[in-house]
Amino acid sequence: MAKMADINLKEVTLIVGVVTACYWNSLFCGFVFDDVSAILDNKDLHPSTPLKTLFQNDFWGTPMSEERSHKSYRPLTVLTFRLNYLFSELKPMSYHLLNMIFHAAVSVIFLKVCRLFLDNKSSVIASLLFAVHPVHTEAVTGVVGRAELLSSIFFLAAFLSYTKSKGPDNSIVWTPIALTVFLVAVATLCKEQGITVVGICCVYEVFIAQGYTLPLLCTTAGQFLRGKGGIPFSMLQTLIKLIVLMFSTLLLVVIRVQVIQSQLPVFTRFDNPAAVSPTPTRQLTFNYLLPVNAWLLLNPSELCCDWTMGTIPLIESFLDIRNLATFTFFCFLGALGVFSLRYPGDSSKTVLMALCLMALPFIPASNLFFPVGFVVAERVLYVPSMGFCILVAHGWQKISNKSVLKKLSWVCLSMVILTHALKTLHRNWDWESEYTLFMSALKVNKNNAKLWNNVGHALENEKNFERALKYFLQATYVQPDDIGAHMNVGRTYKNLNRTKEAEESYMMAKSLMPQIIPGKKYAARIAPNHLNVYINLANLIRANESRLEEADQLYRQAISMRPDFKQAYISRGELLLKMNKPLKAKEAYLKALELDRNNADLWYNLAIVHIELKEPNEALKNFNHALELNPKHKLALFNSAILMQESGEVKLRPEARKRLLSYINEEPQDANGYFNLGMLAMDDKKDTEAEMWMKKAIKLQADFRSALFNLALLYSQTAKELMALPILEELLRYYPDHIKGLILKGDILMNQKKDILGAKKCFEKILEMDPSNVQGKHNLCVVYFEEKDLLKAERCLVETLALAPHEEYIQRHLNIVRDKISSSSLIEQPVFPAAKTSGVGEKILAENVKEIGSEPRPTQIIKTSDNKSQSKSNKQLGKITDKETPHKTTKDIKEIEKKRVAALKRLEEIERILNGE
Repeated sequence: MAKMADINLKEVTLIVGVVTACYWNSLFCGFVFDDVSAILDNKDLHPSTPLKTLFQNDFWGTPMSEERSHKSYRPLTVLTFRLNYLFSELKPMSYHLLNMIFHAAVSVIFLKVCRLFLDNKSSVIASLLFAVHPVHTEAVTGVVGRAELLSSIFFLAAFLSYTKSKGPDNSIVWTPIALTVFLVAVATLCKEQGITVVGICCVYEVFIAQGYTLPLLCTTAGQFLRGKGGIPFSMLQTLIKLIVLMFSTLLLVVIRVQVIQSQLPVFTRFDNPAAVSPTPTRQLTFNYLLPVNAWLLLNPSELCCDWTMGTIPLIESFLDIRNLATFTFFCFLGALGVFSLRYPGDSSKTVLMALCLMALPFIPASNLFFPVGFVVAERVLYVPSMGFCILVAHGWQKISNKSVLKKLSWVCLSMVILTHALKTLHRNWDWESEYTLFMSALKVNKNNAKLWNNVGHALENEKNFERALKYFLQATYVQPDDIGAHMNVGRTYKNLNRTKEAEESYMMAKSLMPQIIPGKKYAARIAPNHLNVYINLANLIRANESRLEEADQLYRQAISMRPDFKQAYISRGELLLKMNKPLKAKEAYLKALELDRNNADLWYNLAIVHIELKEPNEALKNFNHALELNPKHKLALFNSAILMQESGEVKLRPEARKRLLSYINEEPQDANGYFNLGMLAMDDKKDTEAEMWMKKAIKLQADFRSALFNLALLYSQTAKELMALPILEELLRYYPDHIKGLILKGDILMNQKKDILGAKKCFEKILEMDPSNVQGKHNLCVVYFEEKDLLKAERCLVETLALAPHEEYIQRHLNIVRDKISSSSLIEQPVFPAAKTSGVGEKILAENVKEIGSEPRPTQIIKTSDNKSQSKSNKQLGKITDKETPHKTTKDIKEIEKKRVAALKRLEEIERILNGE
């Protein structure tokens, strides 16, 4: 072989320019397909997640210890995603840009590798063909394809390093070998197939560096076994290097097995139907997949993002015509193998290395040693395509050397590179969105139910449920036994409020699940997402209060089938709270926490349980734990702040305010946050600040009942009663039956505006709605007194006293009126005023005056939503609901009593005036 020549700047510029021209439009694509799980739903990207977690979880952010883990261990690739997140969070352009840069880097390094086996011109041709090949679109434009790109960089670097391990006189240079082992380890941490470069290094050492052919090796081995000769020194040197390589590889394999805890990932028959098929169907189909992959390299005209399920029908007979393709492929491959191993010369060595690059990196995806979760995947052809490109470039070199075919070979080559580049550019647009991606896939393959499902998911995400339902139903027709498809139909019916059809679809999906046998373990043969059928069905039927026990049975059924099914414990805990069984709910959440202690939502839900158990201190501890794990947990921020506010402890108010400020930063459009900041300010006597927050809450939600009332109350308590009136008018326009608002309005009309008739209408309306309302009744009595109708006022006060016989001020007022009647002479003097709202004029909690309209106590838990099958799972946070609370703290009660005493003193003064003292 010719000595490797250095690459020059012009060649690098050409390759980088071609990559940019082919992939510039990928910068405008979003996160689609597997990107959603690997990027959008992966908490390992967030700075709040400890770095060590990246080395404990799989590629998708699932702990490797969990059986639902995909067992794909690629921490260095996830680390690059995390760096992207650090600079641009979840803006897809930076992720696509880095992928494009990595692809350009791989293409340039590949050019350097090609120089080992091809001349300068052919090397550039091979590199250009690799740079533009359409089959790479999935690896480059799909963000998760970065695993292929990163692994390839270190894969090629390891190989280039190993080529320098041969010193003068066939001596061993250990530094490149040590660097090779290190780079192999790094490549493997980017993607598992990186370890296969060791095999390529071994082939290179034996057949390229040492120049052996297969006949020569057989002759030498035969002589040694017959005792007719020893092992040559050069062969001993080779054996030593191979032993070091194999030992390091074995060590990496052992470590990798330890990482996955000796467990293979769980795949269903839908992911890879041939893997669970009997002999000879399994063997015939797997062998046929090899020419299918080779055809994608040769003719990438019909590309598809998903080749699972029924994309490629099983070959169940030796008479299947497709077996001819398998036979032809192996004949061609065998011929090339014999040529490359049997004959010496540069051409055979080039063909051998091309075949090795095609075959060895493909082995992990070939189903030969363990089943994989797909039938065909275009991205796994990224490295094998290097061998293909070398083979094509070498063939072109042979043809172009013949003068007769030289011009034709250049024309054909130019056409291939140009059409491939245009196809790649066009293919990138398919990855613009999930809808465009899956619709493009359906043009190629209509027999894959997963594609119909995924188009449905894309439409569902756009809230286009009617169209989504059509695609989900089509998925059930294409694959009638697809559990996920029936689950999707059920969920869509639920979104369309067609609960009967939804339940029927869930029941159909449930009927396709294996029957439960006591003591039988199902985890190994049930996909975790299929178990969500129990969760979704239970979530549906528990809306009916009479079917709560039935829903609980479904949750327990899911747990019995998979004891580590965390979501079942979470959903059951929520249901048990609804059934008023907080202790059992606590047990469910604690069990879920055993499975995942780093789940902020679980700690939040446990806090809810402690609230129900009247354990506010424990609740606050759990809220704090949730916020330690996720400082931006919105519901934990909000509800813990309210809990601190309700505690009555002044020292907790600054922290409560801080958390509410964080909450409105996360949820700037939620009026509840501003309202509760206003309530805190009112507690701290910061009237101007309270007014500002209340106005912001009302601006966001014009009909915010509690914000309107408390702003009016604030004005009335700060001598701005006339400013309170328009606020009360607005409140009563939205809520005409708001009793506290009517009382406050009547009080202001009577005492400030001297509008006795207007006040009378307010109090009469209160009594129409609630004849036993003491405040309204008493204040109406005051109106009768102001109207100088003493007899009517007396009757009114007698009735009021019957409603509240223990209220002394009513008895005293009755005595005053009776004295006036008996004296038969009414002196025009100030009379006792209408009792302000509560009868004593104080600002207290919702039972009396101050109205709490947002959720003052955290009674909303993180609810489970129907889980999407064969798509990302959704976690829907519960919304905050408006409610009042009758709860008063000790401090509130003391404040009430203090104000009541002051009010009674005021009444005594009024009585002295009325008596003429």
